[in-house]
Amino acid sequence: MPVWLREYSWRQTAAAVYLSLPLRGLPVSPANIFCTDQYLKVSIPPFLFEAFLYAPIDDTNSTAKIGNGIIFFTLYKKEVAIWDSLTLANASKEKLQYLRQDAVVKAHKKAKEETEAKKVKEQEHKKYALEATMKLEEAERIRIEDLKEKERQKVTKELELWKKKQKEAEKQNRVQKERELHQEVQEFNEKKKGKNNQSRIPNEGTSKTRLKPTKGHGSYSMFSEDLSEEQLPAPRSAATIKINFTSRVFPTPLRESRVAEEEEWLHKQAEARRTVSADLSELKDLKEEEKNPDWLKDKGNKMFATGDYLAAVNAYNLAIRLNNKLPLLYLNRAACHLKLRNLHKAIEDSSKALELLTPPVPDNNSARVKAYVRRGTAFCQLELYTEGLQDYEAALKIDPKNEAIEKDAEKIRHLIQGTTQDS
Repeated sequence: MPVWLREYSWRQTAAAVYLSLPLRGLPVSPANIFCTDQYLKVSIPPFLFEAFLYAPIDDTNSTAKIGNGIIFFTLYKKEVAIWDSLTLANASKEKLQYLRQDAVVKAHKKAKEETEAKKVKEQEHKKYALEATMKLEEAERIRIEDLKEKERQKVTKELELWKKKQKEAEKQNRVQKERELHQEVQEFNEKKKGKNNQSRIPNEGTSKTRLKPTKGHGSYSMFSEDLSEEQLPAPRSAATIKINFTSRVFPTPLRESRVAEEEEWLHKQAEARRTVSADLSELKDLKEEEKNPDWLKDKGNKMFATGDYLAAVNAYNLAIRLNNKLPLLYLNRAACHLKLRNLHKAIEDSSKALELLTPPVPDNNSARVKAYVRRGTAFCQLELYTEGLQDYEAALKIDPKNEAIEKDAEKIRHLIQGTTQDS
């Protein structure tokens, strides 16, 4: 049997009822309170308080404050009026049972409506978020298409300009050849004309002499038999033109050059560029440019610049799955992990980048300095100052004139000294 709580006090105004219920030191929470428009119950087993209100109230805006061993109810009336009493007087058991059951039914109905309203609201929020995402993606797609169109127009314009220059060059060459051919013909005609003038009969006396018949002919020739034919210039002889290309010159002097290592580095980079995994299931829904590791790297760099580090990590992840031999992908992802405080992953990616940045040559000095600094930074944030100092000193060996790295290394030395003194 429940123990009924009969002690309470109440007062009212035309718009509200104020009810104070002592709890006698009982522990109470909002879950112990049940209220509808005409029914109020406080259940703290085995104690029970129940009130069938005189008139309906606004149970949505009404409040209950728990504290100092009492519950203080503020019940707002639906109709402005003065009640004769707090509860119904002289109500039969059947009516009270009906009100009790009706209160439970109303509570279930209200809870169901609130749940459905919450679901509808969540669906609206999801729909809005999806529409916003689609708009952003559409804007990004349009931006990329505009860039591609501008690039296409630029390339087309350059190609047309190149074709125009080629046509002009061919026209100039053709005019030059025609000019040279015309000049050669003129020289040939002048030479022939000069020889014809020399072979003419010098006086009239010779014209009266009997002409000798030419061999094999019945007619007579007015020219000498020993006249030689005009000799044309000989054709140009064929030849082979040998072309020598200038060898690639590295920035270091020959006495300090590491040609073998540099050639190995270039060979590794060329092999890495040709290694692309094209059998991933994720590639089916991607555009052609989105399957390019370099395009994904550039996209990750742009997202990193805008502060969207998680999206940048996703771009680098897909690029690495397409080609896991490019050190810059691991190096850039390490920078993202540093921003996201994923320190162990930053150390792993920096170490992988250093593993791929071999052999050490001047061409990869800058990347190796970044890898050492990022790994050293992650070590220091994990309070592994000795390992961090080793990486900073390795970076200084590559770039000894870098003042920023030198200052950070000096700070780490002070931290190590302070830690040693405290211990």
